[in-house]
Amino acid sequence: MKTLLHIDASARTNRSLSRELSARFIKEWKTKRPNDCIIRRDVGIKPPPATTEAWIDAAFTDEANRSYEQRQELKLSDLLINELVQSDIIVIGTPMYNYGMPVSLKAWIDQVIRVNKTFSFDLSRGEHPIKPIQSGKTLVILSASGEGGFLSEQQNANDNYLHPHIIKCFELLGVENHHIIAIEYQEFGDARHSKSLEDAHNAVPNLVENLTTYIHDL
Repeated sequence: MKTLLHIDASARTNRSLSRELSARFIKEWKTKRPNDCIIRRDVGIKPPPATTEAWIDAAFTDEANRSYEQRQELKLSDLLINELVQSDIIVIGTPMYNYGMPVSLKAWIDQVIRVNKTFSFDLSRGEHPIKPIQSGKTLVILSASGEGGFLSEQQNANDNYLHPHIIKCFELLGVENHHIIAIEYQEFGDARHSKSLEDAHNAVPNLVENLTTYIHDL
């Protein structure tokens, strides 16, 4: 049995294309593997708090020396990290806001990238002192944007700070493989958007088929 962590980051609860896409992915997955565990985390509806000085002090205090207040400060972070550690596949439905990720998703990332919990830091490694503690995870990014041409080698790829940022952060969380399905041109509402929407929804069952086949073959 595998565990999926399903995260939605859109501030919209209705008319959200990224939510529709992630829901489609989970539905297709359950059809293929009904006994797998799905952990649901909706940061769009209930965003984690931003990190504070008190949170940082607690995170960088040795666990054995933390006060009761510091342990309480990290209580949500511990819960979110536990969900992440359990998960083999992380499925993120997210819009592109101002060429990057929603603040709610960034807040979740800041809660789970934590020294000695999800990554280690050792200056003896030279210029690359950070290493993830977890490994072998797969990331699926299901995104939606108002403009288009953001994918690799397209005309606006240099303006895409959503996918590269998520991928880089998740390397610290043990992700070794990632897949992207993107809906684009939502604000244009033209033929390009219609095609992008259709292509994205058609790509979901194909990706699920590939991933579930790979799991079965392990």
